[in-house]
Amino acid sequence: MADTESFGERDAMQHYGSDTFQALRRAEQEVWDAYTRHRFVEELGAGTLRRDVFLYYLKQDYVFLIHFARAWAMAVVKSDQVDEMRQAAATVHALLDVEMRLHIETCAAAGIAEQALAETTESLENLAYTRFVIDAGVAGDLLDLLTALMPCVLGYGEIGARLAASPPSTPEYAAWIATYGGEEYQELCADVGVMFERVAARRIGAAAASGRWAALRKTFRTACRLEAAFWPDPARHDQI
Repeated sequence: MADTESFGERDAMQHYGSDTFQALRRAEQEVWDAYTRHRFVEELGAGTLRRDVFLYYLKQDYVFLIHFARAWAMAVVKSDQVDEMRQAAATVHALLDVEMRLHIETCAAAGIAEQALAETTESLENLAYTRFVIDAGVAGDLLDLLTALMPCVLGYGEIGARLAASPPSTPEYAAWIATYGGEEYQELCADVGVMFERVAARRIGAAAASGRWAALRKTFRTACRLEAAFWPDPARHDQI
């Protein structure tokens, strides 16, 4: 019964207008679950995550978002469609002016100034992930870049929607959950998903039948692995 319920829950997941994303997620379900249901995520959703672990994550993610915005800016250069250029530019705006604002405000309430955030030393996990995504864009085309970007954007959408559906009784992480589970971010995910599907349709058609499918799966899988590694492990004290 448990397995059936798990399958049903997965089958009902948002695919954000992209059959290609859904196919990649299903093909890499194990590593996707390791990312989206990481201990950090589950404790955050339950309201039991240590505050110092959360602040460490926010500081790293602030730096991450700077590089992630650079990667999305690259999507403007890689695209040959004006509507896709607009979507990529809108995503850069969302990263710099919506997500980063959450980090700045939350850390400010804890006595951490924005300048201190900007001076955060990148973790090795942060370096590995951001440079992987940027390299995917430099070495490949728009589809390669978007495939590396999708786990973060749509994974956070899935996590936010799931946690918002049954928020913790404590308000500790309510702002984070409201940001990623809220209408504005969910609409961004839907727009990005449609963009990804259009780009995939033009370049490879039926994804699984394409000669590029194995390489795209590898890119998606690696990005998911790097996402899972990016979450701080609440059980470790030496990284905080």
